[in-house]
Amino acid sequence: MNQSILDSEKLHLAELLEVIQRCVYFLDASSRKLIWPLTKERLETQKKDIVLFEAMEAINERFAKLQDTLGAAMRHACILAGEPTDSFLKVLSFYEKAGVLESVASWQLCRAARNLAAHDYEIEYAEIADHFNSLQTLTPLLYESAVRFLNYCQETLGIEPKQADFSAEFLAIVETKQARE
Repeated sequence: MNQSILDSEKLHLAELLEVIQRCVYFLDASSRKLIWPLTKERLETQKKDIVLFEAMEAINERFAKLQDTLGAAMRHACILAGEPTDSFLKVLSFYEKAGVLESVASWQLCRAARNLAAHDYEIEYAEIADHFNSLQTLTPLLYESAVRFLNYCQETLGIEPKQADFSAEFLAIVETKQARE
């Protein structure tokens, strides 16, 4: 009975790892639809451009989903590793020490940007452009954390994404972003 519970928990993490790869794939696809950096002038000129604003909305949603899923997976992996999870700050500190996160502060910066996207309905085009340019700047931090986290899960817990449908694309996206840096 206990082994089936453990197997179920490992399967759940494997599914989350697959979702992380899928999130990176679709966030990258949405980001490639835009010409960066966004400008106030472009947004004002194209304020009725449905394709542009749908791509921007997709970036907001996919950035948030990637960070949310990565956070849930990190907490779940900590549980499987027997690490403290009573506060998410302890989870973040663990992954900073493990080299998965660049820093707790960088995670919190991404979280603040994510929360602004979820709760701020801005109408000033300069601020909208700044927000999306910030997301574009922060996205590589999430990608790098995601790849390091997947490596951690494989090396430490022996858990990989449930299916490898997005694995090749995930690695190509992360390697491309790292090469640009």
